[in-house]
Amino acid sequence: MGHRALPLPWSIRMKIALGAAKGLAFLHEEAERPVIYRDFKSSNVLLDVDYNAKLSDFGLAKDAPDGDKTHVSTRVMGTYGYAAPEYVMTGHLTSKSDVYSYGVVLLEMMTGRRSMDKNRPNGEHNLVEWARPNLRERRRFYRLIDPRLEGNFSIKGAQKASQLAHACLSRDPKARPLMSEVVEVLKPLINLKDMASSSYFFQTMQTERTMAHSNSVGARNGMKPQGSFGRNGQPPTRSLSHGAHASPYHQSPKPNAR
Repeated sequence: MGHRALPLPWSIRMKIALGAAKGLAFLHEEAERPVIYRDFKSSNVLLDVDYNAKLSDFGLAKDAPDGDKTHVSTRVMGTYGYAAPEYVMTGHLTSKSDVYSYGVVLLEMMTGRRSMDKNRPNGEHNLVEWARPNLRERRRFYRLIDPRLEGNFSIKGAQKASQLAHACLSRDPKARPLMSEVVEVLKPLINLKDMASSSYFFQTMQTERTMAHSNSVGARNGMKPQGSFGRNGQPPTRSLSHGAHASPYHQSPKPNAR
């Protein structure tokens, strides 16, 4: 008998986000020869049994530009949905290209959605395009948070994470933060306890979301509107992303949990 996948807790998502950010910050700012990862995505983040994040697959990594050079010119490679727009358009690669890709992964962790998902309704296939309007509005970030968390996330933490994702996904590469700055923003978010489930505003939004979903389903059926990270006890190291369609932000109950 199969177990129902449980959504990965908000604090664990933030722990993974912090661990991945530290990895990129090391490559960009602390390594003896700075490196641009070039293909940062959820499937290249490996997790151990305690959800400590490690970066893997450096096959597309490039040395950062030397001296007065501002970028590395290279053939465009990487993964659609994660690659920075200026890199896709010009082939000019900088460490800020990695920061954009990190913003996409952070958004995946917040929403429980994949960067590209053709199974979503029209207008929601591309995660960044769908999320960007809500990232800009301080009162709308709630709409981005994985509904399967059912309000079990920090209000302040989610707000800060949304602001951070917005900065990382800036269309202007120079406006994106350094990864060391990303690390400093994330550090305090792991232990915040101001749960949204106790917020009146969140409860109101949940009611509106439920009604909108019911109306949408009814419309598709010709009816009138009415007023996952898998933790499965397998290998101790696994990828942040599992399968083609399932959310990577889920964990299965431990088989022997008491």
